[in-house]
Amino acid sequence: MRNLHFKDFFWYPDLTSTAGYDAIIQYLNEGKRTCKEVEDFMKARASIEERYAKDLLGLSKKVCGHNEMNTLKRSLDVFKLQTEHVSLSHLQLAQSMREEAKKLEEFREKQKEGRKKIEQQMDALHKQKSSQFKRTMDSKKTYEQKCRDKEEADQNMNRNTNTTNIKLVEKLQSKAQQAKQNAEEADRLYQQHVTTLGKIRDDWLKEHINACEIFEKQSVERINFLRNTVWTHLNQLSQQCVTSDELYEEVRRSLEQCDIREDIEHFVNLRRTGDKPPAAVVYENFYTGQRSPTGPPPSRMPPPVSRRGPLPDPTQSNRDDARHSSELEGDYSVIQY
Repeated sequence: MRNLHFKDFFWYPDLTSTAGYDAIIQYLNEGKRTCKEVEDFMKARASIEERYAKDLLGLSKKVCGHNEMNTLKRSLDVFKLQTEHVSLSHLQLAQSMREEAKKLEEFREKQKEGRKKIEQQMDALHKQKSSQFKRTMDSKKTYEQKCRDKEEADQNMNRNTNTTNIKLVEKLQSKAQQAKQNAEEADRLYQQHVTTLGKIRDDWLKEHINACEIFEKQSVERINFLRNTVWTHLNQLSQQCVTSDELYEEVRRSLEQCDIREDIEHFVNLRRTGDKPPAAVVYENFYTGQRSPTGPPPSRMPPPVSRRGPLPDPTQSNRDDARHSSELEGDYSVIQY
């Protein structure tokens, strides 16, 4: 397939027209704008990565599992440490993105300077070509008018060739001679302008072809540079994913070493308070001092005879004649007089 080039397809029939050149310049300006947009995009992405890195770094400093112990505590410490490392890797990624954006900015400025001289030369040639074309067309009009004046003077002289008026004949001959000289001078000037315009056109053709070749080369370089820049940008993002995963893998390996039973036993051995439960609280009878091994109070059903309390000691009775006896009625001990 035939390769298409700028120099072959950006001509225009009108000599004074700059339509082809303008189309190329517009394309270059759009390309320059694309470079600036990609540059701004990468700078914005770098700012996002930087903010994320700082937020992640702050998060890694927060308390997480401070009161935990043993293997799980070690895993949580690794988790925080690797989170900090991930934040630092994102900070490095942001710096790398800014460096790539800086390279793109320098490339854009370099192309701008390379175009500047060529555009100035082409603008000067366009003005010169347009100005000379106008002078040439004006001289052509003058030449044609002088030719018509000469023809008219010749016709007047021919119409009066048989006249007897010598002065009139001399006058007509003088006018015809002057018209002939004027036409010849106009012809000379017209040819001179055409020659000058031809030289300017040749110079313009060479410069136009040269400009097309330079601009096409710049376009190839721009497309290639942008493609490589975006490719590098994506590689940086992919590498960041790999780096993050490697750091997270450290956490996963630490979690694999986390032993649940060991942590439980570690807590028991470290904080144990005793291996015997407290004894049951028993019921104590206020009057008899008896204790119930079961703890809860006796039933309210009438007690059997065997549960009757002992008779009071006579030596401990008072001097009145009252008879004392102690009986259990229901759940209570009573004294009968």
